[in-house]
Amino acid sequence: MCGIVGYIGGREAYPVLIKGLKRLEYRGYDSAGLALIDNQNQLKVYKAKGKVSDLEVSVSKNDVSGSVGIAHTRWATHGEPCQANAHPHYSSSESLALIHNGIIENYASLKENLQERGYVFRSSTDTEVLVQLIEYFKNSGAENLLTAVQLALREVIGAYAIAVLDKTQPDQIIVARKSSPLVIGLGKNEFFLASDATPIIEYTDKVVYLNDEEIAVLAKGQKLRIVNLYNEEITAHEQIVKMNIGQLEKGGFPHFMLKEIYDQPECIRDCMRGRINLEGTNVVLSAVIDHKEKLLNARRFIIVACGTSWHAALIGKHLIESFCRIPVEVAYASEFRYSNPVVGSEDVVFAISQSGETADTLAAIELAKSRGAFIYGICNAVGSSIPRATHTGSYIHVGPEIGVASTKAFTGQVTVLAILALSLAKEKKQISQEELSWILKELLLIPDKMSLLLKKNKEIAALSAIFTYASNFIYLGRGYCYPVALEGALKLKEISYIHAEGYPAAEMKHGPIALIDTEMPIVVIATHNGMYEKMLSNIQEIKARKGKVIAFVTEGDDVIRQIADYCIELPATIECLDPLIASIPLQLLAYHIAVCKGKDVDQPRNLAKSVTVE
Repeated sequence: MCGIVGYIGGREAYPVLIKGLKRLEYRGYDSAGLALIDNQNQLKVYKAKGKVSDLEVSVSKNDVSGSVGIAHTRWATHGEPCQANAHPHYSSSESLALIHNGIIENYASLKENLQERGYVFRSSTDTEVLVQLIEYFKNSGAENLLTAVQLALREVIGAYAIAVLDKTQPDQIIVARKSSPLVIGLGKNEFFLASDATPIIEYTDKVVYLNDEEIAVLAKGQKLRIVNLYNEEITAHEQIVKMNIGQLEKGGFPHFMLKEIYDQPECIRDCMRGRINLEGTNVVLSAVIDHKEKLLNARRFIIVACGTSWHAALIGKHLIESFCRIPVEVAYASEFRYSNPVVGSEDVVFAISQSGETADTLAAIELAKSRGAFIYGICNAVGSSIPRATHTGSYIHVGPEIGVASTKAFTGQVTVLAILALSLAKEKKQISQEELSWILKELLLIPDKMSLLLKKNKEIAALSAIFTYASNFIYLGRGYCYPVALEGALKLKEISYIHAEGYPAAEMKHGPIALIDTEMPIVVIATHNGMYEKMLSNIQEIKARKGKVIAFVTEGDDVIRQIADYCIELPATIECLDPLIASIPLQLLAYHIAVCKGKDVDQPRNLAKSVTVE
């Protein structure tokens, strides 16, 4: 979950590296560092605990000249956040420097062997083992740095994306990947390197994505060379990245999270564009058309996901089962891979991930593929690992999401799942044209209704200021809005550090009701749907025990307004689309509570955007 950036070419590397680190800081911000080869071919490493801004301050009086460099922003796995554990790591002789994203699982045995050979370690990271191992092979007769890297990586068990500098070969960077993302940008007589395309797009839209166990040589004055661990040549496949640089800036908003909450109306339009006709009478999803037989004849669907994507998967299950009458299971990807699941060639496994790089989800995909299942990916990041590992899939097209707490990716995932369910239902002839048009027309209205809801931002901000005192929250929902309650609670936990739990409202009587007192805020999603009367009863149970009820209701609801302590009205929609509307005020509630508490909304403690390690 660390961020990697690198540059080699004719321009000064330091400005490229620092700007790139800032673009990648959402991937990790425990510490940061960079390595440069200067004009005298000296290798210099600068590191600092904290954020990229701390690194800038620490190097402000140092020589940062040079046109070759690598840089890293860290999310700690092995070893606490500190300067010694920050990347890049020197080899013992200080002739090599390496940055790494991933985990070396057999680092302990490798470290012991190296220590027996006299290698001295400066950090407690698994990464330093790798740079020392490369130096060992280089000193043991390896022909060059590339060969040493190949030999070292054959000994490694785990995941890695690495970049290595060698001051004795100053005009090149060696990079490699396995189960951790790495993209190379192709400029004019220059190369860029990063964990994803966000730091590269400012300079070039031409990229090459490395595949597992591929190694690239980025050398001045030479074409890109890619080989595998056994030095077999690999053909580089150039791709064009379509990304708007404006999507990577805050655009006048105080935080990326707030910007991305406000992005949602346009993002959902982009998500639907080309899939639902303007009249709202037809829906087309190319993956469904291309693989109709496999999808319609499946014994069952299994959705694997983590975190926010898992909450979207729960909504997807409800949509698919309701409209398609296909049985759906939802599994945490991290548990699926270790549960010896019963999965085979008659099953379709859907993998949902914003980044397309989630390690547990990738592992679940590989397990399901090995047992013959058909794999369908739902991702945001074009060209990421999951789309390349699946048989087919759909992008959500919401643009880069920089804030660590997911917002527009969640609503984008739910939108694609709705389109998927309706497409399958149409092909399976499980839905009438009248019902299909009714839902599609309402779906086309969702962006405008989101915009209306965003006008309540100040009202929600004022409400949020009341509840900064709370140390616990309960979120309640039913039906389609139960996963929304889970997601609302997760958002609050992630960015405000307030403990919060989501429950199906009927489950409150089976334990959580014991927590309710005059200090306990209870967030209730009580839109006017088929379970409205049940939700009303649940609210009355809470009020009978003096709980503080914050109700999110459909506009015009005067009944719950008379009972609840606080009430926010939502634009009306049909029940199956409630999550797209109801999730936005919960995002705003969490955001404003966190801001009132003075928390770092975009970069909450202990979290990183892409979970690329187990």
